[in-house]
Amino acid sequence: MTVVGPFGLSVRDQALEADVQTGLAAVEAGLLDATKSDVPFITEAAQHLVRAGGKRFRPLLAMLSAQFGDADAPGVVPSAVVVELTHLATLYHDDVMDEADVRRGVDSANTRWGNSVAVLTGDFLFARASHILADLGPEAVRIQAEAFERLVTGQILETAGPRDGRDPVEHYLDVMRGKTGSLIAVACRFGAMMAGADESAVDILTQYGERLGVAFQLADDVLDIASDSHESGKTPGTDLREGIPTLPVLHLRAQAAADGKPEDLELLELLDGDLSDDARLAEALCRLRAHPALEQARRDTIRWTEEARATLAPLPECYAKAALEELCDAVVHRAG
Repeated sequence: MTVVGPFGLSVRDQALEADVQTGLAAVEAGLLDATKSDVPFITEAAQHLVRAGGKRFRPLLAMLSAQFGDADAPGVVPSAVVVELTHLATLYHDDVMDEADVRRGVDSANTRWGNSVAVLTGDFLFARASHILADLGPEAVRIQAEAFERLVTGQILETAGPRDGRDPVEHYLDVMRGKTGSLIAVACRFGAMMAGADESAVDILTQYGERLGVAFQLADDVLDIASDSHESGKTPGTDLREGIPTLPVLHLRAQAAADGKPEDLELLELLDGDLSDDARLAEALCRLRAHPALEQARRDTIRWTEEARATLAPLPECYAKAALEELCDAVVHRAG
């Protein structure tokens, strides 16, 4: 049993491990090749986040999904490169929107070169992804276009906020389905489809990917509050400090609106205030960690994860299915 990919995923079969490692290495080479330009500065900017590393969660899912067909089929690796390039492009744009200073342990592109270069570099990566996609056929182009529309729609919905009368938690889950779930679903779909898996397997893996993607994001929401920096790899309370609405805070707001408990209203006042002060942020984290809203967010994360696991049930028993199920366990573990 060896460790492969993010979260310490263990693969129990040497042949599967070899396939996945070979595929991920090919994706890495494909990412570097796709981000080269005749203009050295563009190459530097485009490879900035590629070289910074990352979990390569989406390519891993593509490699595992390809095991339900011919994992060596020629379209598998390029399709995984397309999905990861698209993901990287969104990170360049996200950092501009969020005014982020750091990404994956290095200066964000907007900090290093300014917003204009960061946005244009993201656009360059989208263009390169589209170039690769064109060789994968019109169906692949259509699938990617639909997923990208959902991703952008999710981002717009997040920016606009819930319309009057809409449950903010349901609105947030819709945002997560689009922003995160759609592209992870495509990673699974492309892996299976390019490998020639049967249509039912492709559909199952697509549904699994979207549900796991939402669970993955919800686990991050829990981690932002519940973890220490050693465990999560980022400073606790980052989302709180930046005023990003996350599931535990949305549950807190719902409970405060329903019950009007003075301690909940007081905590919300703290959260809505200036959290740039370390002492105020520490107090907010301490109080949120003890609040039932955090446990409710954990339960939601586990529910989405279990739905992802249940989706896999019709697939034949094999090492790849076991690895996908173990990814569900890893997400639950992240959420505590």
